[in-house]
Amino acid sequence: MPILSASVGLTRYRVVEEVPDSLIREIPEQLSKFAFQDIDHTSEERSFGWVNFDDMLDDKWSMSPPEKGQYFTFSLRLDTRRIQPAVLKKHYQIALNHEMAEAKKEGKNFISRDRKKEIKEQVTLKLRARSLPIPAVFEVVWNVPENRIFLATTNSKIMDMFEEYFNNTFDLNLEPLTPFFLAMETLGEEAVQKLESLDPTYFVG
Repeated sequence: MPILSASVGLTRYRVVEEVPDSLIREIPEQLSKFAFQDIDHTSEERSFGWVNFDDMLDDKWSMSPPEKGQYFTFSLRLDTRRIQPAVLKKHYQIALNHEMAEAKKEGKNFISRDRKKEIKEQVTLKLRARSLPIPAVFEVVWNVPENRIFLATTNSKIMDMFEEYFNNTFDLNLEPLTPFFLAMETLGEEAVQKLESLDPTYFVG
């Protein structure tokens, strides 16, 4: 769900390093450098990158800048092509039947394992080129003064992708603000040992 919705699932992070002013000034430039690359006219399986928070089609921030007061806002867009297994199986079998018919003309009664693998790869590429990628957008809000980042998802795979791509873009590391970390931040590092020894309480039998 978008961040501006009535309800949304969020993952909170802190930036581990201190962010220098020089890097803050370069944030728009880095977003553009690592912007989303469209794959509509290719056979690529997946593409991801940064886009405008206000419009997922705007990968040049021509509609609005990423700066919003003390915040930077942008989105991680992920486009993925998915081929249904039944569709791949059908067209792979059609290609195999055609290959076997051609082989029999040459007096052969089998298709090698390597050739079967090659045929499957060719069929997969053809089907990808004929299918449209499915877009997904995950919004990001970066509170620069407080060194906090909000990502509009709790999906672990998207979180991993976001953390790695954020590091590649800004050379900064993120740490999820889990309840354990928040308690440690509030109580201080001297409370770590006590926190680690706590057992969960189950309120439902």
